[in-house]
Amino acid sequence: QRMRILLTGASGLFGLNFATAYSGQHSITGVVNQQHLMDTPFQVVQVELSKAGAGSALVEQMRPDLIINCAALANLDKCESSPDLAQRLNAELPGELAQAARQVGAKLVHFSTDAVFDGQRGNYSEDDTPAPINVYSRTKLAGEVAVLAANPGAIVARVNFYGFSLFGQRSLGEFFVYNLLARKNVMGFTDVFFCPLHVDQLARTLLRMAALDLSGLFHVVSSQALSKYDFGIRIARQFGLDETLIQPVSWQDGGLKAARSPKLTLRTEKTAQALGEPLPDVTSGVSRFFEQFEEGLPLRLRGFAGA
Repeated sequence: QRMRILLTGASGLFGLNFATAYSGQHSITGVVNQQHLMDTPFQVVQVELSKAGAGSALVEQMRPDLIINCAALANLDKCESSPDLAQRLNAELPGELAQAARQVGAKLVHFSTDAVFDGQRGNYSEDDTPAPINVYSRTKLAGEVAVLAANPGAIVARVNFYGFSLFGQRSLGEFFVYNLLARKNVMGFTDVFFCPLHVDQLARTLLRMAALDLSGLFHVVSSQALSKYDFGIRIARQFGLDETLIQPVSWQDGGLKAARSPKLTLRTEKTAQALGEPLPDVTSGVSRFFEQFEEGLPLRLRGFAGA
């Protein structure tokens, strides 16, 4: 069934992949901020969502069937240096969109993050108490709370995903592919664990969840956890690249500014039960990632930037 979908963050990794993949099936309007997009198969509007009321005005005007909110200030250092902007985009805007969605009868899918946890224990379920460790994760947690308070029928999805992006710099998957293709040595953290889901698998899962009219908080990540080092090794093998270029290191030796959460592994039983099937594993995701590379998707996406 054809839907009118309003998608914020349309130039981001998820937004661009989703809108490109589903523009034939649905009528998609993608919202961008500064990033200009051209020759896209979907409609693009430029809106400054950091202005209070801009989100609700757009929803009122469009009256979509489904809103997917993946607009965020996701750069950790930028969040630390601009906490007010992080609060606006990550916490206030989601609440505003949730309220507006409820008023026009639209379903809302809001993106949150595995980073609401401190990663000390791992294997978190939706019932576990979050413990955010920086401005980014604190404001994202505030966004979850705001969305469900304003609109209990919304879906809040905690995600961790990868894929190809506009400039090839948005995901860990791309980081490994492009560095290994250039025969550069990279570090792979052996002590940071996560559950990365391929962006296509995430898109398909979220659409199914919306179609089933689920509501509340869900972990929508891969059913499989692994270290960032192991993830790199799997990508190297799938793409036929030299895995010895990936050096196994501890994140503490990685020269990072912001502290890392070592075990951001999430349980997906609640989501699997609601869907009637387990979430995809890492193997199938990495295989899809390689297929897209072979199909020339990175070049196609880059074309939307007029590059």
